[in-house]
Amino acid sequence: MSTQNIIHLHGLFVILSLVLFSLRGYWMLRECPALQARWVKIAPHIIDTMLLLTALWAAWILFWSHGSHPTFMTVKIIGLIVYIGLGIVALKRGKTKAIRLTAFIAALCVYAYLMAVGITMRAVPFAS
Repeated sequence: MSTQNIIHLHGLFVILSLVLFSLRGYWMLRECPALQARWVKIAPHIIDTMLLLTALWAAWILFWSHGSHPTFMTVKIIGLIVYIGLGIVALKRGKTKAIRLTAFIAALCVYAYLMAVGITMRAVPFAS
């Protein structure tokens, strides 16, 4: 598989992750029973695993196999862990709806930051 195909595949999982996370967050806020459907509990694990695997695959091909370890890659990996952690609080572990909503918004902010890092390939994407 070409590098370009891997990057496009990763992009697909980036979008799927956001769409499903947003949908689940909406359902959580509305206390919708659809959130309890089996596919809703399984699909995020598959999507996020593929998101991580395609990210690591692309990082290997583009950087790590050449001995390069750019800072933005470390930031993206740590950011992904933070995004997942906030997602867990937002959708499962938050004790109150206010805590879940705060974690949901924070996760979306981390997602936006990670998108900017990925596009600019800079750990501080908003600086000139």
